[in-house]
Amino acid sequence: MELLLSEILPADFAANSRVWIYQSSRLFGMAEAFELEQMFEEFVATWKSHGSPVKGYANLFYGQFIIIMADENVAKVGGCSTDSSVHFIQEIEQKFKVDLFNRQTLAFFIEGKVQLLPLAHFNHAVSNGYITENTLYFNNLVSTKATLISDWCIPAGNSWLGVRIKANKANAVVS
Repeated sequence: MELLLSEILPADFAANSRVWIYQSSRLFGMAEAFELEQMFEEFVATWKSHGSPVKGYANLFYGQFIIIMADENVAKVGGCSTDSSVHFIQEIEQKFKVDLFNRQTLAFFIEGKVQLLPLAHFNHAVSNGYITENTLYFNNLVSTKATLISDWCIPAGNSWLGVRIKANKANAVVS
């Protein structure tokens, strides 16, 4: 996964470029993806911070994740420019009838595709072997280009979920 992302992301963005990941509640269709591509181009072309153009990038990954990136070595992204990106994501939500702000749904890469799991069902999924320490998890908390490349899709046991997996296993042994 790391090699692929490093090949797809723009090479001329600094490793410390800021990243925001928005996970969709459903897969975007092909026609929607083409429409999103046009919207991304328009947003990035007009994105400004304190009147200066933001060196930005936006793209859809796995048909389900919108990633926005800003190279702050060119222009710092302030509150207003961050707000404009959030408004842009809200526009996408309304237009395509998706939820892009639900942080209570986890995403895993299982059997070659993205699978969503409500956080409330996580312990059950672990107890039944559906999710293990080695299941690839989309860590949408990454905040830079470098961590996007190295730590976005990682084994669940290497993420903040690792503690919950270990606790679940410990409880299963005790029971």
